[in-house]
Amino acid sequence: MCGIIGIVGTQPVSARLIESLKRLEYRGYDSAGVAAVVNGPDGGPNGGKVERRRAQGKIKNLEALLAEQPLGGQNGIGHVRWATHGAPNLKNAHPQTAGRVTLVHNGIIENFAELKAELIAAGRTFESDTDTEVIAQLIDAELATGLAPLDAFKTTLDRLTGAYALAVLIEGADNLILGARRGSPLVVGEGQGEMFLGSDALAVGPFTNRVIYLEEGDYVALDHDSARIFDASGAPVTRPVKLVATSAVMMEKGNYRHFMEKEIHDQPDGCQRTIAAYVDALTARAAMPEGLDLANLERIQIVACGTSYIAGVVGKYLIEQLADLPVDVEIASEFRYRQPALRPGSLVIAMSQSGETADTLAALRYCKAKGMKSAVVVNATESTMAREVDVVLPIHCGVEIGVASTKAFTAQVSVMIALAVAAAKARGTIDDAEEQRLVRVMLEAPRLIAEAIGLEDAIKEIAVEVSKARDVLYLGRGPMSALALEGALKLKEISYIHAEGYAAGELKHGPIALVDDQTPIVILAPFDSWFEKSASNMSEVMARGGQVIFITDTEGAKHAPEGAKVVITAPACDPLISALVMSAPIQLLAYHVAVLKGADVDQPRNLAKSVTVE
Repeated sequence: MCGIIGIVGTQPVSARLIESLKRLEYRGYDSAGVAAVVNGPDGGPNGGKVERRRAQGKIKNLEALLAEQPLGGQNGIGHVRWATHGAPNLKNAHPQTAGRVTLVHNGIIENFAELKAELIAAGRTFESDTDTEVIAQLIDAELATGLAPLDAFKTTLDRLTGAYALAVLIEGADNLILGARRGSPLVVGEGQGEMFLGSDALAVGPFTNRVIYLEEGDYVALDHDSARIFDASGAPVTRPVKLVATSAVMMEKGNYRHFMEKEIHDQPDGCQRTIAAYVDALTARAAMPEGLDLANLERIQIVACGTSYIAGVVGKYLIEQLADLPVDVEIASEFRYRQPALRPGSLVIAMSQSGETADTLAALRYCKAKGMKSAVVVNATESTMAREVDVVLPIHCGVEIGVASTKAFTAQVSVMIALAVAAAKARGTIDDAEEQRLVRVMLEAPRLIAEAIGLEDAIKEIAVEVSKARDVLYLGRGPMSALALEGALKLKEISYIHAEGYAAGELKHGPIALVDDQTPIVILAPFDSWFEKSASNMSEVMARGGQVIFITDTEGAKHAPEGAKVVITAPACDPLISALVMSAPIQLLAYHVAVLKGADVDQPRNLAKSVTVE
């Protein structure tokens, strides 16, 4: 869960970088590093070289190194790294350097392998196993052609596919830090004769309360007096300055009205970190923690409540389809009271954001008492469930404040996807080539989620009509039937509109009686093996006056029956990750409907974030 800080300052920078990095320790990390423009040959601040100090493990190890090898200068960057590409060792720690360029990076560059091959063919030598070094090498190669730093940076950004937040130092441009974001957050902090760059307001909090939240695709050039911001097309733009109260910075909403809105937008970053924990991006292999004998399991029993239960249903579809491994998913509050038939050769997986959900904990303990191996998919790794199971499968989405789960849901689904791929490989239902293909598909998810979030303006328009409804139906097939349940749950939770989610094939077995011209019908139908059936259901609904909101992808939009009230076109993706990509539209729809109705989005009535009593 990497963290970034950059400072163009007027004071010695080393201690300030460390101060900021300590505020980012909550993200979790396995190495830390700083770099600075040290004093030039005349002892002044200009004409200096960039030097870096890096250490494995905790920040205290970096502090010890800096005590032995001090780092001068007033301008610098720092990073705490959660390993994605490459092992958590010193050569892969950030900052990464190539020629004149030193940078830090959050995110995953999906096309790093082809870019790296191109650079090696051109004679460049790599020192690390990271995708980050590819960015540094690209910028340095562009500088070698004579481009100015900002132009070299933009040319490089245009070649990157994936998610990133970047802070860059360039030798010869002593009072300049370049930054950019796509799919990972980045903020600018304004000081007096100083400028700051951070992965969140907390990073720049020790130095300023004046914060600019960069928008998706923005890049920026910082010097002592200004932040020149450009959008993805290269056009200069102005972003508003926000005042962030120091006492609230740990829990700040950033450039958003509600925590739920912020957490929806956090999802590319949270899914990237979670996926990175379960795959080796260099070899394109899936990897589960030790203790899971996936090859010899007889079945998996998933127990969960609410949104976690729905994430488990998505997992069931994928695990059974890919790994030919039976999976049962049950609502934890009912599970132990029906005296289920359990066998020791099975694995129980509890799913809980907090790790304290009372019903799920009771179901987990019931399974353990029957001799079953146990695991938990959890956000809180020090929770009761995490302490009691054999194997912990953490999600890495960060703290979730909003009661209605968003980023924890997609992070849980990310774990289920990785588990499905790992189980399929262990059980021989896919070969090495297919495993590598599926892992590469997983690595595309953060970028595609960010693109789906980009549909927000269109979804706001739909929300106006949906907010007037008394009832809403959600329909889907395959994994989308689970997402239909999630869409309905989100709408009920925060807008208080009655909503139901159904497997679309059940439409004619009862729910079609509810269809009229006053009931919006949300149909989730990416162009997959279920698409024709979903399109048929869409026609049935429209024939009865139903007001269809059709959420599909680019190919599905081409083949959709005419007559939908609205067609929302999400990014096309492999079915493996469709539940991740299609989650953002339904979350945003629920959110904007709730806002229009004046509901308390973050703390809806009668609900609590963690249900710790039955």
